[in-house]
Amino acid sequence: MAIILKYLVAGLVRFWLIHTDYWQTISNRVEIATPLNSWKRLIEGVYLFDHGINPYEGDSFHESPIMLFVFHILLKKVPYLLPVIFTFLDVFTAHVLYKTSKAIIRIFKDSQESNKDDVSEESKTMLLSESQLNEVPGHVLALYLFNPYSVLNCVGMTTTVIQNLTLAISLWGATNGQRVLACAFIALATHQALYPILLIVPISILLANVNKGCNKCSYIRTLLVFVLCWGFLIFISAFIMDGSYNYVYNTYGFILSVPDLKPNIGLFWYFFTEMFEHFRLLFVCAFQINALALYVVPLTLRFHKEPVLLATVLIALSTIFRSYPCVGDVGFYLALLPLWKHLFSFMQQKFIVGCAFIITSALGPTVWHLWIYSGSANANFFFGVTLSFATAQIFLITDLLFAYIKREFTLKHGSSRQIDGKPAKLVLR
Repeated sequence: MAIILKYLVAGLVRFWLIHTDYWQTISNRVEIATPLNSWKRLIEGVYLFDHGINPYEGDSFHESPIMLFVFHILLKKVPYLLPVIFTFLDVFTAHVLYKTSKAIIRIFKDSQESNKDDVSEESKTMLLSESQLNEVPGHVLALYLFNPYSVLNCVGMTTTVIQNLTLAISLWGATNGQRVLACAFIALATHQALYPILLIVPISILLANVNKGCNKCSYIRTLLVFVLCWGFLIFISAFIMDGSYNYVYNTYGFILSVPDLKPNIGLFWYFFTEMFEHFRLLFVCAFQINALALYVVPLTLRFHKEPVLLATVLIALSTIFRSYPCVGDVGFYLALLPLWKHLFSFMQQKFIVGCAFIITSALGPTVWHLWIYSGSANANFFFGVTLSFATAQIFLITDLLFAYIKREFTLKHGSSRQIDGKPAKLVLR
């Protein structure tokens, strides 16, 4: 009954905010709407499509043709139901994450049971109890339903709501050994935003572990199913656009080349605004390699035994370093943090990170108003806030990873550590 009440309250809050006078302001905020997910741009793209004009010939629409076709039908048939649809999709995303966290807890229990013999006698008390594990799904559910980032993302009616749902379903499919489901929805997320392609690595490992099959064969099958699903989506998109693949430049090409430098909570816009044009290609490639490829191999080599942690970290890193991030992306990976509640006691930066999130979230709209409306600030002020916000997220990720390593070491070697007969401790450098 308590869980149903949470769904009901969260849904009513979202539905009510969509129908307030503040909806227009929220849906146009730079922290919420980007050139990729903006409701305003989606409406414009559908309008052009309805009037026989290719929406990808201009520079206003960058969503996938599949999303264009779906909203073309919705706006034509049931426009009055769109607030209900967005509210339902976001609440359903929370429900899928709740179910996913239950499956992940089951994986944690099996892993802990199989590795119990490697735990030192001194650290037996650190093993997770049944009650500790069972309360985690409720925390995941509450954090997604009532996180202001997730709520505002839904109220703004951004297409990130749909992307979050596809990511959640792909994680649920992977944790339950459903290869086709996991690959199909990660392909949908990749087709929409490109950066979720990183998740094929932890999902492949997770599917191999859950299905307990031949690892190499499992990895190949997962990759093959993903490529086939993604290729099918690209073909369907071309079919919607009368056989033309020109949309690729205004979707994937737009994400990779970063031509629109409207401010957002990311790091790209300010850098490329200030940079000389003849250096642009070099730094675009450097930034995109950082976002898409740089961290996958080292993190996979170190955390291949924890694919859920690997997935959480890769989602967070792609959110920080993508070209057009929004608070909806941040809200999604923050909802996964309660899965690692047992690591919080090993984290050193919790208070600093928490304060940084609160302060930057409050300062962002304030500095934006001073810059754009009052004229008493400039772009440096707003970028300073977005840079601090990104730094807080990086501190959070590194602290989480180091906490996992410290707990892993403590479980194996005990909590008392000495060097040359003197007490010692592990410190993040």
